[in-house]
Formats: sequence, structure tokens, C-alpha cells
Amino acid sequence: MKIICIEGNYSSSESALGLITEPVFFLKPESSVLRNSLPFFIPDHTQQIIPRCNIVLKICRLGKNIRKKFSNIYYDEIGIGIDMEAADLLEKCKAASLPWESAKAYDNSSPIGNFIPVKEIKDIGNIPFSIFKNNLCIASENTSKLIHDFGDIIEHVTKFMTIKTGDLIFTGSPPLKETVRINDHIDCFIGDKKMLSFNVK
Repeated sequence: MKIICIEGNYSSSESALGLITEPVFFLKPESSVLRNSLPFFIPDHTQQIIPRCNIVLKICRLGKNIRKKFSNIYYDEIGIGIDMEAADLLEKCKAASLPWESAKAYDNSSPIGNFIPVKEIKDIGNIPFSIFKNNLCIASENTSKLIHDFGDIIEHVTKFMTIKTGDLIFTGSPPLKETVRINDHIDCFIGDKKMLSFNVK
């Protein structure tokens, strides 16, 4: 299983400014997954964790070179996931033109919550979602504001790699500068349905 993450992808990102014309993606390994509302422990290698909240697609079949018009049959569940970005380390990586894995793909850097069957969602192009820290909303967005929608993402990614059953696609996160600290509590919602909840240690 792999996690495919789309960078940015909402209105304030570089792609919205015309600087990026196609989805930019990076990978996370299975060891980055944190499930079952287990606590997230801030790693020693960073002092600045930004919790980037994403709508997540769960892939349900094997596919390569998928055309957009067929993309909807390749995922059957939608959930919430967080890219726990080590922002200070990412800045150093970008400045030195280095890969991002140390800032994005470290162990337990991808808390993942519950999933909803796609058939239970009225409009996948209009999914409101939000992230709360200590009961205060720090970011909210709607998939209607995606620059590259789910079909665009799947078509683009599968030009380069095969997707397999169980793979997860993090479809992009709204801009956020808020960081987390020890003893913070995180909740994520799709609409008013809580999908993910965990403590920061």
C-alpha cells in the first residue's frame, strides 16, 4: 500500500496562481500511516508540525493510464487524512532542492480516520471538511474549490504509476500556518460528521 499526496490544490496554492499547471504529487510509505485515533508523537527531528487536512480517496481496483471519465470506478470510499508536515525541515529541503521525504514521509506522519462509502455522498464535488485544534476550527474547505478534481488527479497520477487496491490518495489541503504542540487535540470532520480524532504527544 502506498499513499499518493497532492501538494496544495486549493485556491491559495501556487497552482492557483498559474505557477503549477498539473497536480504535483509525492509519496508516503505504509509506515507513515497512523490509525485507530492513536496519539501522534512529535518527532525529535522537527520543531514545527503543520497538520494539513486532506480528503482521502481509497482505491478499490488496479489501474494504469486511467482516463478521467472512468476515474470514479477506481475508488469506493472517501475519508479524512492529515499530512503532519515538518514545516521547518521542508523549508530546508526546498531551499537546497532536496527530496521531501524527511519532512513528509516519516513514521506516523499520516493520521487517517474513518471512511464513508462513496454511494452515501450526494456530491463528491461538494464535500465540506474541516480541522479543529482544541475545539477551535483552524481550517475549513470544500472540494468544490479543488483546482485539480478527483478525476484530474487520478488521470495524471496514473500516467506515471499503477494504483492498486488499498492505495490512498490525499487530494490536497487548504493553506494553513497553524502548528501543533504537545497536549493539543485534533478533530477532523466531513460536514458535521467527525471522521478523525487524536491527541498530540
